[in-house]
Amino acid sequence: MSALAISDKSFVPRWLRGWVVPLALLLVWDLLTRFKLVNTLLLATPASVLKVLAQQLREGELFPALAASLQRDLTGFAIGSIGGLAVGSAMGLSRLADKLVGPTFHAAKQVAIFAWIPLISVWFTGEPAKIVFIALSAFYPVVLNTFEGIRSVGREHVEVARVFRFSPVQIFRKVVLPGALPSIFSGLHLALVYSWLGTLGAEYLLAPGLGIGNLMIDGREQFKMDKVLLGVIIAGAIGYGLNALSTRLETRLTRWRVRAA
Repeated sequence: MSALAISDKSFVPRWLRGWVVPLALLLVWDLLTRFKLVNTLLLATPASVLKVLAQQLREGELFPALAASLQRDLTGFAIGSIGGLAVGSAMGLSRLADKLVGPTFHAAKQVAIFAWIPLISVWFTGEPAKIVFIALSAFYPVVLNTFEGIRSVGREHVEVARVFRFSPVQIFRKVVLPGALPSIFSGLHLALVYSWLGTLGAEYLLAPGLGIGNLMIDGREQFKMDKVLLGVIIAGAIGYGLNALSTRLETRLTRWRVRAA
């Protein structure tokens, strides 16, 4: 018991604990490049990355690229999520829809998302191709979690609602939907994360255009590793921010369940 208590104590403030590993990695990165322990042509120094960041901000190139990526990401996320909610709800509420659509859906989701790129690039061109790919990235987790959330609602709750002569719409709104919401929010959370990953993949693999992915492509083609690393850092920071925002919203919107428990 005492050993456990000692292990729980830390001299690092709580707010700083999440920064320990990133700061340690930054220190290692700086030491490796400062003392030329690695090839600095392949791994740029932190100072050179900061110079590129300042240059991008000064020339006004970074914010338009970031805005283009976020707009692309949120558009694909919205389309994929709406489609996923519709298909998942239909499969969860109707046994017939599950039998008709379920086998095809479960077969299609076994195909790696990046395997659809050759077809998407032929069927669509330019920006629509990227949006379709991002929407597909968000579609699958929303369908699965919506379906599982609806099916997890206890039959006894539905039967009680029918005894009280609830209409089908009332049963869905007052019984099924509240019970399925946590799973649905989890699906939307995953969809937001996957759509950002899909955004970077679409920008990197499909037609070139304005965006963070294109920033990394330019750095690779010009053999400017500081530009590539800047793109990687920005992509990671945006992904972290979207994940944190989604977690906070999910916690806030499902807080009523904790109070009810």
